[in-house]
Amino acid sequence: MAPATRLLTVLPTGHSELLMRQARYVSFPQDTRIFEEGDPADRFWVIRSGAVSLDMYVPGRRRVLVDTLGVGDLLGWSWLFPPHRWHFGAEAFSPVRTLEFDGHAIRALCEDDPALGYALTRSIAEILARRLEAARTKLIDQYMRHGGPGL
Repeated sequence: MAPATRLLTVLPTGHSELLMRQARYVSFPQDTRIFEEGDPADRFWVIRSGAVSLDMYVPGRRRVLVDTLGVGDLLGWSWLFPPHRWHFGAEAFSPVRTLEFDGHAIRALCEDDPALGYALTRSIAEILARRLEAARTKLIDQYMRHGGPGL
């Protein structure tokens, strides 16, 4: 089985085809801020080439890198869950080419096709679990490296 982050390859064929009908090609130059933590989330991307860094703001410190995404990875999940605000920030680490999907349109597809909604939500939940664990690990590492008390 493909890694869970490969959204389009883990969905059943019919469901990935439904999503692909909604895709459009979008590119981001290196060092472009793709989205900011806390801003409205209304779309998502599947990376076709390049790398994107995910970061989060830690009060009193700079942005903390929590993950780096590459080819085939899902970029953005906050569009799926209210309040539809980004939980992380994202920046193009290199020139990036993506497939972009409109979150409103995909949520409407999921309402019309509950099997698609279930498969997509389950796949994204697996991705979320891995991302949150990565963020937790990075934050603990940052905390310990910068003189925090033992946990």
